Amino acid sequence: MITILGLFTLTFLAVAAVATVHSRNLFVASMWFGIFSLMMASNFFILDAADVALTEAAVGAGVSTVLFMGALSLTAGHEHVQEKFSWAPLAVLTVLFAVLFAASFDQPLLGDPMAPVHQHVAPFYLSETPKQIGIPNVVTAVLASFRGYDTLGEVLVVFTAGIGVLSVLSFRPKKQQRLSGEVMAEKVRGVQHHTVLRVVGKLIIPVLMLFGLLVQFHGKYSPGGGFSAGALFAAAVMLYGILEGADRSAKAMPQDWMLRLAALGATLYTGVGIACMLLGGTFLDYNVLSTNPMDGQYLGILLIEFGVGLTVTTVLIMIFNAIANRSTY
Repeated sequence: MITILGLFTLTFLAVAAVATVHSRNLFVASMWFGIFSLMMASNFFILDAADVALTEAAVGAGVSTVLFMGALSLTAGHEHVQEKFSWAPLAVLTVLFAVLFAASFDQPLLGDPMAPVHQHVAPFYLSETPKQIGIPNVVTAVLASFRGYDTLGEVLVVFTAGIGVLSVLSFRPKKQQRLSGEVMAEKVRGVQHHTVLRVVGKLIIPVLMLFGLLVQFHGKYSPGGGFSAGALFAAAVMLYGILEGADRSAKAMPQDWMLRLAALGATLYTGVGIACMLLGGTFLDYNVLSTNPMDGQYLGILLIEFGVGLTVTTVLIMIFNAIANRSTY
């Protein structure tokens, strides 16, 4: 049964990819992107990668689709068709595909028990997590403790990406490109005239927030963590903006405060590492945060996961507000 389900999801992934490439309607292509991400999340669940699946579903199928829709509201609905065909991109992609396809034969087969990762890396994490970290979720132990440096880098990448997007969107269009006041008023009004959508949507928002809290603070015992929880919190705010209008969303979550909180989250993560050094340990060595090393690990992971969730949430909200409240491209 699992094999049949896996073949179905992989086949649907291929169909979604081909449909996305061939679609000239950008709205349809965006919907196919969301379907592709949802199928990819299902595939991760089949492979028992629940943490990755949760993040893919929240970010890929949820938040990214909303941001695509926001970007499309500022541009044309169809892709510009070039009059003459260019062979250069096709040649580059063909060579790249050939190289990647040839390199794939050097990788171990999927699920091969003799793969190098199953000989020493995975056994180390599985055996040492209960002894050194003391939490049931091995994935959280790996991401937040064993390879905390990498996760810190990912948080800084998210923060930098948010600053980059805001910098690009800060360029104002020419006056003749701006939308009229009537069009902008209609644009930010949201779906206030759709009663059913507003009622159902307002019921979903608190559920999203509560589920985000569960994912944030229960990630040491079940799939979750700061990245997926941050995407869920941001999705709740985006849903509020869609229902009530982008202007209300921006007033509830001002950009200057979101920027400060995003920086605070990354600073909190870095500050935990510095605190570990001041207490006589190494950078991000949580054992020194308490007299009991297990309690120190628990406290350190709790703090850095909070920083991750804070940065991810605020960066996604900043991008949404910047796109939703922009008059045109």
